[in-house]
Amino acid sequence: MTRFKKALLMALMIASSTTIKSALAATAATKIPVVASFSILSDIVSNIGGDRVVVSTLVGPDQDAHVFAPTPKDVRTLAQAKVVVVNGLGFEGWIARLSDAANYKGALVIASDGIHPRQREESGDTHSHDSPDNHSATHPDPHAWQDPTNVMVYTRNIVAALSKVDPAGAAVYKKNGDDYTRSLVELDSWAQAQFAKIPDARRNVITSHDAFGYFGAHFKVRFLAPQGVSTESEPSAKDVAMLIRQIRQENSKAIFFENMSNPKLLQQISNEVGVTPGGKLYADALSQANGDAPTYIRMMRFNVSQIMGRLQQK
Repeated sequence: MTRFKKALLMALMIASSTTIKSALAATAATKIPVVASFSILSDIVSNIGGDRVVVSTLVGPDQDAHVFAPTPKDVRTLAQAKVVVVNGLGFEGWIARLSDAANYKGALVIASDGIHPRQREESGDTHSHDSPDNHSATHPDPHAWQDPTNVMVYTRNIVAALSKVDPAGAAVYKKNGDDYTRSLVELDSWAQAQFAKIPDARRNVITSHDAFGYFGAHFKVRFLAPQGVSTESEPSAKDVAMLIRQIRQENSKAIFFENMSNPKLLQQISNEVGVTPGGKLYADALSQANGDAPTYIRMMRFNVSQIMGRLQQK
């Protein structure tokens, strides 16, 4: 090969590389910047948005949204977004302040819109999501994603919101949403079949905080917890004593920590009743990518399998 041909080939390779890089950069620039409030919601949005969106997560895997404190980096992330997706139902008590700090003017999507929330009464909870006072109050339970049929509602709301912001991608969002809904239907059918193996009277589970109310109502599993719907609330000594008595009376064996909760109190209860905890469940956050629950679907399957392992013990 002559020197001229070598130089020409090198020039063509450089030009080709530059063109590819430019194309990739252009593709990245056209993606819709979306912010999801926490890891579970981020996974759902990513499944629906696919390659047309780039999703940033405020409260990451194994982190607790109840006690989240936004940083200047979060303000910058929100300021650059075109769509912000939150759970709603009082879960993100900090989102209004964060939006104001970022001067956010884009679309705000409440994924739980249209879901009839469970109501919980919390006594003496000065740190609950919505109540500013120190009296007993009724609050919506924000953990609606623990019922897969509610996530079908999340999916419809996210599909509609992304389609409005990006009409050119509407067909893609609908297809992705339909595919994801089919996965949710399959998940729900599988979980129902698992719990059908356990008599109703033995479906009792103890967890760190009251995050599984929707799960329990949907799958007919009774959950007990020393803490309320927020991990910020502190149970009274009376509440803990009552829970211990109830565990003993029912001879409950299914006691679980949560991936983003302090295990100290539940370990104390476990020691008191002489029951070894059955491991952990994922309530308000996914695991890291290499963990047991890196996606919502895998999180639910993991939780069901963990619970079933204990409920099947005599």
